[in-house]
Amino acid sequence: MVSHLTSINPATGTILKEYPISSEKQIASAVKQAQQQFEVWRQTNFKQRAQLFKTISKTLRQHKEKLAALATQEMGKPISQSIAEVEKCAMTFDFYAKNGTAFLKDEIVETNARKSYVSFQPLGIVLAIMPWNFPYWQVFRAMAPALMAGNVLLLKHASNVSGCALAIADIMKKSGAPKGLFQTLLIPSAHVDRLITDDAISAITLTGSTEAGKKVASLAGAHIKKQVLELGGSDPYIILEDADLDLAAKVCVDGRLVNSGQSCVAAKRFVVVKAIRKEFEKRVVALMKSATFGDPFKTENKIGPLARVDLRNQLHQQVQESLSKGAQLLCGGYIPEGQGAFYPPSVLINVKKGMPAYDDELFGPVASLIEAKDEADAIRIANDTIYGLGAGIFSKNKKKAEDIARNQLQAGNCFVNSFVHSDPRLPFGGTKQSGYGRELSIFGIREFVNVKTVFIQ
Repeated sequence: MVSHLTSINPATGTILKEYPISSEKQIASAVKQAQQQFEVWRQTNFKQRAQLFKTISKTLRQHKEKLAALATQEMGKPISQSIAEVEKCAMTFDFYAKNGTAFLKDEIVETNARKSYVSFQPLGIVLAIMPWNFPYWQVFRAMAPALMAGNVLLLKHASNVSGCALAIADIMKKSGAPKGLFQTLLIPSAHVDRLITDDAISAITLTGSTEAGKKVASLAGAHIKKQVLELGGSDPYIILEDADLDLAAKVCVDGRLVNSGQSCVAAKRFVVVKAIRKEFEKRVVALMKSATFGDPFKTENKIGPLARVDLRNQLHQQVQESLSKGAQLLCGGYIPEGQGAFYPPSVLINVKKGMPAYDDELFGPVASLIEAKDEADAIRIANDTIYGLGAGIFSKNKKKAEDIARNQLQAGNCFVNSFVHSDPRLPFGGTKQSGYGRELSIFGIREFVNVKTVFIQ
């Protein structure tokens, strides 16, 4: 039986700390505190909530270097990206502090009643089940809209970033958040069912793999609980014949290597029309070869280690299987000597359906180049996936590219001449097996509310 959660530095393989898991008594106490606080917090007004949000934002910025260093230690993110992640969390709390009132104000509807309107009321306790790849951002982007709507939050974070999970709770405490508004529970994934099925939990938000999403959705659905699921992705980036190839190659490589390639919306499959495939390929390989990997605390390194050795080994196995089925390797594709879960920037060509590099999500710095006959074939290949989280398209004809992005690509986030990323001002989420529901913007804050009709005659 698991008694501790272990945090390991993926760059060195050394144990950072062991954390005792939360006991049944501690879990029950946390749920009770959350229930009690919900009855208080739901009565606060948006001005009061916004004031706390501004303090949280300020506290995050005050402690960003320390928080960033912890994230880099626990999951290997390059330090500059860790700092940027904390800053993004602060920005999101500023955003909801400014816009929460407008997003959730009553909406008058003209009917035959003397008065009728729609009101947005909080649901209760939201259980957030979060991954390790963005240990702060994933939590704060779920927390901000949920709390501004009047809910309270319980966090079950990924086991390998328990230090970050506790640091988030500490930030909330330092900011003066009332007891029970946000709580971190240190529990292994095998124990999360107990919370999902608890009658006190009103809703679940999960960011994770598609397989994890299926399990959570099945259990939550059996108990009629609202969920938002942001799951895996194998984002296609289409490069058309008239694309600016220098721009496309740079953006695609940057999008593939962000967070060492460990992002659900990282650029993963580069779908290139035949006429310009060789020229694009040459640029991509040069950029991938020039991207240095190593100690994530050294700013000259663009790529750190993967979060765990087993994840690195799984990625390598996917590459090897793709090669055994006919793909070709243009760079990378090996396990470096020495300590740490490192993997070099890698490029695969001749990638076909039936290979992991085509069908599956490769969570690491590996790019799959897929040749398309023409524009129509490129769109077909882009949509030929179980996933639908993000997609990109590169063309100098912006009107045509916009039409393809808007009307033909099957994804929740479609970007033209840019790599896919989240922004608190825009809704974020997927379709198909990349999940359902939306985070961020007005759409995210309205996910965990009771959309209530009030009719007065």
